[in-house]
Amino acid sequence: MKANHFMTRSALGLAFAALLAGGTYAQSQDPAPQQQDVQSDNKDIRQDKRDLATDRADRNQDQGDINHDRSDLNKDRVDRNQDQRDINRDRRDLNKDRTDRNADQRDINRDKVKLAQDDKKFGANSAQAQAARKDLAADRTDRNKDQRDINHDRSDLNKDRVDRNQDQRDINHDRRDLNKDRADRNKDQKDINKDKRDLHKDRKDLRKDRIGKK
Repeated sequence: MKANHFMTRSALGLAFAALLAGGTYAQSQDPAPQQQDVQSDNKDIRQDKRDLATDRADRNQDQGDINHDRSDLNKDRVDRNQDQRDINRDRRDLNKDRTDRNADQRDINRDKVKLAQDDKKFGANSAQAQAARKDLAADRTDRNKDQRDINHDRSDLNKDRVDRNQDQRDINHDRRDLNKDRADRNKDQKDINKDKRDLHKDRKDLRKDRIGKK
């Protein structure tokens, strides 16, 4: 009877010892997955910080491009406006020189009529005829000068139109660059916002895993 009682107590002792050993083993094994979670969270946080730094650098570069595009756009607009003023001035000069040239041509036509009349009335070598020839020569000189001015004004007008058109193309190009850089900057800002959310989430996961480890 005593032998049976001893065996029963021994069996209970062994069972209790096995239970304690199993609990100790389980406790020694549990921290491993938690440690891996913490390491994974730290790795995610480091990656989030790198992504955030990269996207901020890209955003800042795009902002620099935007500022440069704005400067180019403003400069090209100034040039375009100046060229347009030059065109307007060339047109006024051209219209004035055409008016002068037409007036000189009318004077020439009138001088020719008067010269013919003086030649007929007073003779080709008369003082009146000589004066009429002198007036005719002077008016032809004025007309020729006005024609040269007209040709010069046309050349200036054409050149200023070419410059104005080139400036307008530059403006259109600057606008496209500006729109593209703004789109890039906005996308980078969205990426930054996403990186911040990811970083916040990963830090939250890290705190949770550290609490679970304790």
